[in-house]
Amino acid sequence: MSRAAIRYAKAALQHASETKTENVLFGDMQSVQATIEGSEELRNMLTSPVIKAEDKKQVLLKVFSNQTDVTKNLVGVLIANQRIALLGDVAKSYVKLYNEEQGIQVAKVTTAVALSSELEAKVLAKVKEMTGSDKVTVENIIDESIIGGFILRVGDLQYNASIANKLNRLKREFTLN
Repeated sequence: MSRAAIRYAKAALQHASETKTENVLFGDMQSVQATIEGSEELRNMLTSPVIKAEDKKQVLLKVFSNQTDVTKNLVGVLIANQRIALLGDVAKSYVKLYNEEQGIQVAKVTTAVALSSELEAKVLAKVKEMTGSDKVTVENIIDESIIGGFILRVGDLQYNASIANKLNRLKREFTLN
């Protein structure tokens, strides 16, 4: 994450706090982050030196037409400062800063397939038990290379129960003997 993206996110959070809209902007930033991460074409458009800044602005305002004026103003500021390529990182930084400010723990669960809602509830309960915090959200990362099982990461704690990790451990044991 670039320092510039973090600075813009901090400024957006400060402005949102002053106007008591940090919750609304949090929803916007989650949506912006998910949209940009989910669209390679949008990411390419944001970083393209060929596409004019005004054209980028018009596309973004159409794509994010349901967002608040604060989000639209952020797009305008990033365009004016020639930093629009940072929009996804700014959104990601805002979400992280907001969670930290609210004391929300984010549990990242990496699995080979998407978590079912039942399993997600179990993970959530376990993380609440581990951290002693009721403010916990689960972020599911899908990585087929772990083969099966899961990797749970909360803050500095990591628990690796993936099949790939177990296979690597066995491989190391056999090569040492």
